[in-house]
Amino acid sequence: MIEPARLISAREHQVPGKLLVAELLFEVPLDHTQPSGERIKLFCRSAKKFAKPAAPDSKANKEQLPWFVYIPGGPGFGCPPPQNMMELTTEVLERGYQFLCFDHRGMGLSTPATAATITAKGSPEQQADYLRHFRAENAVRDLEAIRKCLTADYPAEQKKWTIMGTSYGGFVCLNYLSFHPQGLREAFPVAGMAPITQTTPDEPIRRLVKKVKERNEKYYAKYPEDKASVKKVLQLIHDSKIHLPSGDSLTVDRFREMGISFGFHGGLDRVHSIVHRAASDIDMFGYLTRPTLSDLESMSSFSDQPLYAVLHGSIYAQGQASAWAFDRVLHEFPEFQVDAGKVPKDEEILFTGEMVFRRAFDDYGELKPLAAAADLLEAKQDWDKLYDIEQLRQNQVPVYAAIFVDDMYVDFNFSLETASIVRGCKTFVTNMLYHNAIRAKNAEVMKALFALRDDTLD
Repeated sequence: MIEPARLISAREHQVPGKLLVAELLFEVPLDHTQPSGERIKLFCRSAKKFAKPAAPDSKANKEQLPWFVYIPGGPGFGCPPPQNMMELTTEVLERGYQFLCFDHRGMGLSTPATAATITAKGSPEQQADYLRHFRAENAVRDLEAIRKCLTADYPAEQKKWTIMGTSYGGFVCLNYLSFHPQGLREAFPVAGMAPITQTTPDEPIRRLVKKVKERNEKYYAKYPEDKASVKKVLQLIHDSKIHLPSGDSLTVDRFREMGISFGFHGGLDRVHSIVHRAASDIDMFGYLTRPTLSDLESMSSFSDQPLYAVLHGSIYAQGQASAWAFDRVLHEFPEFQVDAGKVPKDEEILFTGEMVFRRAFDDYGELKPLAAAADLLEAKQDWDKLYDIEQLRQNQVPVYAAIFVDDMYVDFNFSLETASIVRGCKTFVTNMLYHNAIRAKNAEVMKALFALRDDTLD
């Protein structure tokens, strides 16, 4: 039984765009099965239309509109404020909902998990014991606790809410549908139909590596001059000791991690811009300038969002260890291997994608203190089940899923398999959008998803 969250504070502010945004702080147990134990704080922002009628309306602020909750991806990232994603916010409000932006525990302003706050827990064993509570199953328990708090005085038929989760947020939606469907009116997973039949990350990662290779081919086809430019930059990195503004060393492998952007709208162009600038620096000065190094450092989120690195393997794990799956699987693809002793002269150098390797805990200063805890989490075998396939087969909650053919982060075929398992799931499938379409092409996504909900097939 999940107890309602305790609302600690709520402050409202009018922001441009005719929005009334409230900053909400809740308190919940770290472990929902031990409500009297350690407590953490959860942060959300709500939004509703700001209206200033000619005459005061005593009912205006008492209207109990249904809630629409946005669950961001990750794991590791906080949710943008409603005013920073106005297309989505406006669409939700125009359809008669109140909007809630959710910061997962440990992310954004929800008891942030940083190198300093995690190591303050004590030994690596104590750190790992703390971090095991930060997966999707507890995000769902947190959401249920918040729902019970916010709808405490609602009529019974209005207590359910709508959720939209993008990327890892879609994984959270499927966990919600598996174990707490009674709290849901409808669900919109976007680019987040998890591989629910898999108990380890290996096969999902194997398929995603193939997609990363495909995106590398698209990159070099669009920017063939970068074949030489990338090698020029990597030769400098190999021959020199280069430090990023944070003090971290710039390594060949860290440079290649920029490929994580290849699956986003504009991602190929963003990587090219940095490669071009770096090659120009070398031609003009023989070294990389500070603005170039800042651009390179900004391409990674591990330092500011360590949960993204520490928990990434475990978001797939059900009853088995993830065991540094990215390292193991990538060894099956020799075309991605770069000899530490040289930069190849002939072959194209492939960028890597959304992959968390063990070496990251040596390459990133903010991750180094967490290496031992990460090893323990990667070896952990008794992870909770993330999905109840039988419950999903009997699902009664309307589900409207956006699935992208060229998704580099969530495998297309596994997504279709999951959609076929979830009873009543309607799908919008396209090869015209990429993984971050909910932000880059929001109007197209929302139009399609609400058409699934509101229209009919004859």
